[in-house]
Amino acid sequence: MSSGTLDPRSSDAILARLMTLHPKKIDLSLGRTLNLLERLGRPQDKLPPVVHVAGTNGKGSLIAFLRAILEAAGNRVHTYTSPHLVRFNERIRLAGALIPETQLSQLLGYCEILNEGQPITFFEITTAAAFRAFAEEPADILLLETGLGGRYDSTNVVDRPILTAITPVSMDHVQFLGSTLAAIAGEKAAIQKPGVPSVIGEQPPEAARVIADCAIEVGAPLIRHGAEWGVSGGGEGIRVRSGSKIRQFPSPALFGVHQFHNAGMAVACTERLEGFGITSSAIAEGLTNVVWPGRLQRLTRGPLVELLPAGWELWLDGGHNEAAGAVLAEAAKGWADRPLDLIFGMLNSKDLRRFLGPIAPSVRASRSVAIPGEEASVTAEDAAKGARDVHLRPSPEKNIEAAILSLVKSRDAPGRIMICGSLYLAGGVLAHNA
Repeated sequence: MSSGTLDPRSSDAILARLMTLHPKKIDLSLGRTLNLLERLGRPQDKLPPVVHVAGTNGKGSLIAFLRAILEAAGNRVHTYTSPHLVRFNERIRLAGALIPETQLSQLLGYCEILNEGQPITFFEITTAAAFRAFAEEPADILLLETGLGGRYDSTNVVDRPILTAITPVSMDHVQFLGSTLAAIAGEKAAIQKPGVPSVIGEQPPEAARVIADCAIEVGAPLIRHGAEWGVSGGGEGIRVRSGSKIRQFPSPALFGVHQFHNAGMAVACTERLEGFGITSSAIAEGLTNVVWPGRLQRLTRGPLVELLPAGWELWLDGGHNEAAGAVLAEAAKGWADRPLDLIFGMLNSKDLRRFLGPIAPSVRASRSVAIPGEEASVTAEDAAKGARDVHLRPSPEKNIEAAILSLVKSRDAPGRIMICGSLYLAGGVLAHNA
């Protein structure tokens, strides 16, 4: 359905209009956001206590773990994450529930009126709207994810969070954040604030040095992976070290070795969150009940699953950079029971070869697709050509269904199919497979 056939007062119609307010999709700056927030009554000054999260990989998983733990402890938790998978409402969660359509459309419409058609990016105006929603709805805490970087990210208008967290940093968004790991880490590290504890995930040495230097410069106490905290384990549980204290917890519900690190980082964060009633039992409950779709998620029902013969599995992951490819490669090591087949689609702003390189040696067969509805998608044909550089030989397919049927038809033995390469592709798959 085109935006012209939508109710102009609906959130979808308003969001479509907001996409046209700035000639660039991304234009990192705080000025436009601050100007609109001023007109909105400075909601950033009326938020519940904020945990501000930056990084390249694992931000959403960390927030999912923290939300599950905090809610298990009886707290009302706001969350702000991006991008969404199926509906924009997913980005704004008010005290545990997705923002209702009526409230969202009214809020976006109000921001549209106040902005008066001035240039502002989609992320800037929707972040301002989210802050207004968070300020109006009572909650105990807000888990706030940066969109792209940190320094000029629209979320970085919060002057005094109670905690900052920086998940693993890797090469991504180089056209906006810098062409070196040090430059990217510097942008992410700029969310650190004077006197505010900063929990740091496992980092490459170059990124770790920059983050530490930034923390020292602003006077942010550091809680670093490998120094002030650590995590180990597998199988039946994880062990999280904080200083000299070691605590044992059940294995997290999210699949993948990397989720042990994300879970451990969440526990390290809770050690610095006083006054929220977080007990060991609440942590255990949160780790085992956490939900975060589109991240190494097995699909067990729906029309796409029904295309598969007995013995086949269908998995979904939204990762899109080299580090995400390494996560898939690590997962593949534990999948010796059946071969791995790949269906992938990517945006043209991502490095297809860096993403596919780590996982390519584990792949039996592959297919490439374009991401439906995304103008910035690499075509299936160009994706197939790029994959040849990492010794994959995918055939381009017109859509996910065709790709699945092609893989099934080409093989006698059951396989495990992984659809991957973009959160936008993952969202399309979840919407179609609902």
